[in-house]
Amino acid sequence: MPVKWVLHWQPNAGTTVNSQILTEVSQCVEGINGVKEGRWKATLTFYRPMLREQANMAEFPRDFLGISLPEQPNKYYFVIRGQRLVLEADLTIQTIMERLQSYKARVALNFEGFQYQLGDFQLRVGKVVPNHAESLRGILMEVEYLPISSWDKSHQIMEEFFDIWQEALSKRSLPGHFVHIEPSFGEFGLSEQYTSQHTAIQYASIVAQMIATAQSAQSVRN
Repeated sequence: MPVKWVLHWQPNAGTTVNSQILTEVSQCVEGINGVKEGRWKATLTFYRPMLREQANMAEFPRDFLGISLPEQPNKYYFVIRGQRLVLEADLTIQTIMERLQSYKARVALNFEGFQYQLGDFQLRVGKVVPNHAESLRGILMEVEYLPISSWDKSHQIMEEFFDIWQEALSKRSLPGHFVHIEPSFGEFGLSEQYTSQHTAIQYASIVAQMIATAQSAQSVRN
């Protein structure tokens, strides 16, 4: 499976994300000859345990996430970052969980936007919005390099592309920049051969970072 970097937009201090930035980012992809191919969507869901007694709450993981990815429509991924666990399951696991009433979906975030082809790269640019809401919570970008499936071997070319992309975007003087956080996949028991589980971990890491950024901005305002 091709290697993928998942990037998120880091606003400058005192600024927030808005739809104009998303428009400018999309225009920048087209400006470097990215060819629009269609729409894409991924969803990340926060789960909480269905407990009869609140006293048992401490026994269950707090950051229990479920992720659906467009490239694996029949699969569902679970990530428990605190315990360094990632699992791939059949999509029907969601129905099973509902019937067992073991975990309840607390809140869901949709990642949706457009996909572009740029030579050997596939780019996806999209907004992060809560389910059943239109309020923009963030901007996300996937950079996929189609010829290579080794995380280690892809590093140089991915970094080179990232530098070129940042330079192209900097000409638009936007109030922020894209950030790439590299999780330690080995801690989750994954090899350097890329899989969708690697993608799920990147999504989980980005959402944790977005929440931390929003909380720190909130504390500054208060």
